[in-house]
Amino acid sequence: MNALLVYPRTPDTFWSLTHALRLINRKAASPPLGLLTVAAMLPPDWDLRLVDLNVRPLSDNDLAWGDCALVSAMIVQRASALDVTARCKAAGLTVIAGGPLFASEEERAAFGSVDHFVLNEAELTLPPFLADLECGRARRVYATDEFADLSTTPVPRWDLVDPRQYASRGIQFSRGCPNNCEFCEVTKLFGRRWRTKAPEQVIEELDTLYRLGWRGVVPFVDDNFNAGGARLRDRLIPALIEWRRGKRGISFSAQVTIELADDSDLMEMMVRAGFDTVFIGIETMDDANLAECHKRQNRHRDLLADVKRIQRAGLQVQAGFIVGFDGDTPSVFGRMTEFIQKSGIATAMVGLLQAPVGTALHERLRREGRIRLDLSGDNSDGTTNIVPRMGLDPLQEGYRRVLHDLYAPGNYYRRVRTFLREYRPGRANGHLTRSHVLALVRSLYHLGAAGRERWQYPGLLFWTLFRRPRALPVAVALAMYGYHYRKCYELLVGTQAP
Repeated sequence: MNALLVYPRTPDTFWSLTHALRLINRKAASPPLGLLTVAAMLPPDWDLRLVDLNVRPLSDNDLAWGDCALVSAMIVQRASALDVTARCKAAGLTVIAGGPLFASEEERAAFGSVDHFVLNEAELTLPPFLADLECGRARRVYATDEFADLSTTPVPRWDLVDPRQYASRGIQFSRGCPNNCEFCEVTKLFGRRWRTKAPEQVIEELDTLYRLGWRGVVPFVDDNFNAGGARLRDRLIPALIEWRRGKRGISFSAQVTIELADDSDLMEMMVRAGFDTVFIGIETMDDANLAECHKRQNRHRDLLADVKRIQRAGLQVQAGFIVGFDGDTPSVFGRMTEFIQKSGIATAMVGLLQAPVGTALHERLRREGRIRLDLSGDNSDGTTNIVPRMGLDPLQEGYRRVLHDLYAPGNYYRRVRTFLREYRPGRANGHLTRSHVLALVRSLYHLGAAGRERWQYPGLLFWTLFRRPRALPVAVALAMYGYHYRKCYELLVGTQAP
């Protein structure tokens, strides 16, 4: 069986980093981890070919070679997934689909070109599908309400990846989240019980990446990395510290909750293990809004002080923010901008509140008659599928103002300096590599000579060299991120980026 593993194209979004990646000669941020994991579960006598449309097109030669196509997609990839599945079906391939895009019956009904949907966690639904396929009696839908034991999850097929095309390699330690945020679909997809792989599995995956020559960022893609603090502190983090001895060029990032700020020992261990960046869902500074969306872990805290504490520990804080809660008033836009500027959170993803199908928020607003559109899957594109209390026009106008103020070059570079004043990189995390030098050279032209920040960027470099020399690689990376954010938002906010 010749199987195409097809990953649809992702449109330019906040997290695609498309414009920044061009500066380092990469085409995509990270390979499709889910598809590569599924690839490791397929029969060993199948021949596999990965086609990531973010890296290269799906060619007629690919379609002529394949017997079947396995397509995995997120909601934001809907348009590309429709085109891919239709092309594969027209070429006579058996089309098999999975991933969050196909979780609802309404979405599956729109994909008439798909022969089989293998949903939820592949460790549970893929084996019975493969057995039925071999016997010629495969059903259209395979789904389960149960959650997998991650000790059965194999090492992803990293050998299928073109190593020159990606800026990072993702890895997964856990699934599930014990929190119950009203707007979040994580618990619907993966449950509220925090399940993990054994540390030995993670080390095996890292060994595979290292053996294949990867030297760079390895993000942990877990939705709540620090949900089980003791298990991290006692098992995984010590294993990472030991694994990293004598190895250079590998760093880690993770998505955590703000509660990490309460655990100075864990932060210190994470930095020693090679973590240099964490993403935190801050969402809103208003306690009433946090109560409304059931984000209990963020309530009754000094969020600004928490962010500074994490930065001083040696971890860059990236964060998500949301406007459009029922309790928001027009003052929220100015207050959010002020908070983000003071915090030094350079990578601040501000989005409109959206209600994914299956979440408690979607159910509540459906009962209230406040669901208005299909979900785009991109909460930073200026659209929302809800009817906001504030009114749609004032919300979108205020949102555009926030983006304009946050990512105007002057404000952005001031925010980067605010962060660097607090940041204390670990010794290994401050190491200057050849890729950093190449990125610096390219960025000096695109940002320092041809860009709108031709004055701000060189100024940041000189300031960093004299004030925070070990943080120079971070300063260069943040400048390139800022370039992407401005390009990504320019049409939305009505201004022109270079």
